[in-house]
Amino acid sequence: MNPKKLKQLKKRAKKRATPSYIEQLTHYRELFKNDPKILVMINNVLESDRLLAAGLPPQQLPVLQVPDNFQDELFARINQTYAIGDPAGDAEWDQLSAALPKVDQLLRDFRDYVEEQYGMWAYISAPFLKDLADFVGTAPVLEVMAGNGYVSKGLKRLHPRQTVITTDSKAWTHETDNQTGRQPVTTIEQLDAVSAFQKYADQVKFVIMAWSPDKLTIDWDLLQAIRASTYDVPLICIGEKYGATGSKQFWDHANYQTDAAVERLNRHFRPFDLIHDQVYVIR
Repeated sequence: MNPKKLKQLKKRAKKRATPSYIEQLTHYRELFKNDPKILVMINNVLESDRLLAAGLPPQQLPVLQVPDNFQDELFARINQTYAIGDPAGDAEWDQLSAALPKVDQLLRDFRDYVEEQYGMWAYISAPFLKDLADFVGTAPVLEVMAGNGYVSKGLKRLHPRQTVITTDSKAWTHETDNQTGRQPVTTIEQLDAVSAFQKYADQVKFVIMAWSPDKLTIDWDLLQAIRASTYDVPLICIGEKYGATGSKQFWDHANYQTDAAVERLNRHFRPFDLIHDQVYVIR
């Protein structure tokens, strides 16, 4: 057999032999079935994956991180369950304490999994979508940089007659390591953010932008276009300020709306990992 072909076959076989992300978490759910703190986090992740796979918005997540004191709690539980010197207790302790770092890493990797599997970068939960729908009401909205269109689809589900225009440059479809733009959940018009705003500025009351690419100035270009327009259109921005999303120019020059309405927008948009994104209303 051709050496190159043999190498490819071996690589595929190895890939098939490695349990998937979800298979690994399912295994650890059984392993930690007596430890509610771990079980709750794993069950939340598995349920979110089930809903996303079914085309439904997921639920809000708890913080996906093994607590610092959990190993002490695990030790105490095992000591209460087994008699001192019982080999079964020692075996369970060895197995679970050795598994903890892997569980912690898998939980921390959930955002990466969702990005790669579903092309969802900002975690768009059902409770947040309800808050967003309440904020914009039935006013016509434009979503730019929509990716696969999770925000737009969620709004349309809640307000079926609402005008929701969904756009994206679709540049992500050239990437090979994630599903952004490859699995759209609604109809998406191929337009970059500035072009989309210029086309629809006179038809919408809000612009929604979730997770503008890190370091690129597309968000700043859009904000300047909005300000240069004769239309007073607020920009609802989901991102991590001076963090994983957007450009410094954008965050430096944004004028932030701060009131009870914005607080309500963030009621169910809570960090679940090391990314601290939130919802901003910017002019």
